[in-house]
Amino acid sequence: MSGLIAAIAAVLALTASPAPAPSPPPTAAVADYQLGGAYRPAADVGVVTRDRSERPAAGRYSICYVNSFQTQPGTLRWWRKNHPSLLLRDGAGRLVRDPGWPDEVLLDLRTSARRKALGDLNRAWFDQCRRKGFDAVEPDNLDSWTRSGHRLTKRHAVAFARRLVREAHRSGVAIAQKNAPQLSRLGLGFDFAVAEECEVYRECGAYTRAYGTRLIEIEYTDNGRRAFARACAARAGRASILLRDRDVVPRGSRRYVSRSC
Repeated sequence: MSGLIAAIAAVLALTASPAPAPSPPPTAAVADYQLGGAYRPAADVGVVTRDRSERPAAGRYSICYVNSFQTQPGTLRWWRKNHPSLLLRDGAGRLVRDPGWPDEVLLDLRTSARRKALGDLNRAWFDQCRRKGFDAVEPDNLDSWTRSGHRLTKRHAVAFARRLVREAHRSGVAIAQKNAPQLSRLGLGFDFAVAEECEVYRECGAYTRAYGTRLIEIEYTDNGRRAFARACAARAGRASILLRDRDVVPRGSRRYVSRSC
């Protein structure tokens, strides 16, 4: 009988063991940022980012882009119909839009109940990403509080970021800190960082101090190419560094640019 009890205890211990932590992208792999539309990656590409509406790139470490802090373009009608109370509004009841992307409305993170509701929605999207075969998620617009006219605060963003990390790990995928270098030192639980234009704004050190080599850096051609050259000189071989056209159009489009180092 004691042998049977020991066997049952061993089985229970195995089933109770936590799932292995999701793995971040391979260090300094060639990355491809395909948010403007999916296309076949070049042979040397090891990491591919695509929108959650797409399929992952077969045989590559795949990152699923999710607009977690603002509405995805073209989805406002769905939000109005299904979750109107989760849209951020000003004192007159008008929707608060991102000044740079007016087709994106900021989401309301101001209460724990709304953060839970938004976390549940993101968990469903993260689960969908995992089922499709993505390895990680990239929740965008972590810095939306800076564009909210002081309606959102850093505290709101931090609280929701921590929830997103929990939801991603429960879904079995790694999760990236996207931009917002001022939050890197807080230890929010992100597995790696995705930084846009950090060389232009001299912010890359904030990410490397927190994440070491677990960094994917995207510089854009409309800033010129000096920042990309500086980034390559400073971090080639220790980070994934990519130069892209601002609209990240698919290969074959006239404005397409994609370089790595």
